[in-house]
Amino acid sequence: MKEREKFGSRLGFILVSAGCAVGIGNVWKFPYLAGKYGGAAFILIYLVFLVLMGWPIMVCEFSVGRGSQKSCATSFRVLEPEGTKWHHYGWFCMAGNYLLMMFYTMVAGWMMYYCYRCAVGEFSQGTLDAEVVGAKFGEMLASPATLTFWMILAVVLAFAICACGVQKGVERITKVMMIALLALILILAVHSVRLPGAAEGVKFYLVPDFAKMKENGIGNVVFSAMSQAFFTLSLGIGAMAIFGSYLGKDRSLTGEAMSIGILDTFVALAAGMIVIPACFAFDVQPDAGPSLIFITLPQIFNQMAGGRIWGALFFLFLSFAALSTLIAVFENIISFAIDLFGTKRQKAVVINIVAIILLSLPAVFGFNVWSWIQPLGAGTGIMDLEDFLVSNNLLPLGSLVYLLFCMKKNGWGWNRFIAEANAGSGRKFPEFVRGYATYVIPVMIVIIYLKGYWDMFAPRAAAENNPWLLVGWMTVAVLFLVFIGWIVFCPAKSRKKICR
Repeated sequence: MKEREKFGSRLGFILVSAGCAVGIGNVWKFPYLAGKYGGAAFILIYLVFLVLMGWPIMVCEFSVGRGSQKSCATSFRVLEPEGTKWHHYGWFCMAGNYLLMMFYTMVAGWMMYYCYRCAVGEFSQGTLDAEVVGAKFGEMLASPATLTFWMILAVVLAFAICACGVQKGVERITKVMMIALLALILILAVHSVRLPGAAEGVKFYLVPDFAKMKENGIGNVVFSAMSQAFFTLSLGIGAMAIFGSYLGKDRSLTGEAMSIGILDTFVALAAGMIVIPACFAFDVQPDAGPSLIFITLPQIFNQMAGGRIWGALFFLFLSFAALSTLIAVFENIISFAIDLFGTKRQKAVVINIVAIILLSLPAVFGFNVWSWIQPLGAGTGIMDLEDFLVSNNLLPLGSLVYLLFCMKKNGWGWNRFIAEANAGSGRKFPEFVRGYATYVIPVMIVIIYLKGYWDMFAPRAAAENNPWLLVGWMTVAVLFLVFIGWIVFCPAKSRKKICR
């Protein structure tokens, strides 16, 4: 059997894994939430939950990957006790990676297109107000040809890198891309804080304002911080486990997970340091929502000296963030074909280039020719459904599966998990965390999962005066939980009888 590829260096593993975690959410959502919920008060709570939830689950996912030396397609099957059914979740992991790429490829294309638009000076011509910039964003979404071209470019670029292999392609290119990303974000942050009037933004961002947190409702702020900390690391669909499978045993996984979490957090915090002070400098609300990136910021760059350059650099940074995630997830998708069918890497790349492009078209058409399709109700599109399936279902439920698989006796079990996590030099996973990880974190995940459904459908049910809408969707949420419970808790003998 051919020996599995390995990373060439520890730095490569950390930067590639961080590249998977670092994505649009760090730049798109984090500054928006910080702006909405009082700046540093929100950030402090976010950091607490990142340590309490994200870090232990990341160690679990890396351990499953390294322990099995496989992708999520077969890792549970390799490690699970005979007669158990943990391997069923492998299919959902694979589906999660494809679903994520069905819309994230298009979003990566948006970033590249906006980098091009800034570079050619489209947003530095005369005075631009929100209506004009919003119209430009709308024009892009209304053009299937434009969206398809930039989506295909993003797909081909990322797969071309993966085609070169783990060390020569994924590791080598992502290292350069991540170093460039970190350099760009530092340059942009320094420039932003030096703008006239930016000091108030820095103060808002770095000095906790608990009064503002109280204004927004402490429960809302805490839950939003907990959710962002949970989702920011891309855990639950095996996107991290694959890089564990390419890692040697010379370093323990606990310290590596901490390094990746710190790097991901640094990018999110630095992104806020770019956006928030710039908003204050030009008297723009920093809680303007996702439109902050595509409508508010181009206006701000238009008002800056050298705004054309700064805008192009900002969207280049975003393009690197998006492409690093594409490369990481595409590597996972390629590994499915290799692990399941023994397919050669180049053949898997060619097949998946075609597959991902075709699968990405519904999200593209959902903004124009198929805009009449509104699967989650009025005002939603195909991308919203795909995002909902991944973010509100597969990420939380998958994280629950990985966590319990490593903790429970009928799974991989604590002893095997701790031996794998602590193999090698470096920081060890603390033994006292066992009870907390087994009982407390799963409850927190279930709360996040159910609250996500409630927040999605309760306002819609109230607006339509249709309580059955909420009842129906909450029932769907519970049924998914029951299925996961069947995988996790049902004894092997009972499950054999059920499956006959």
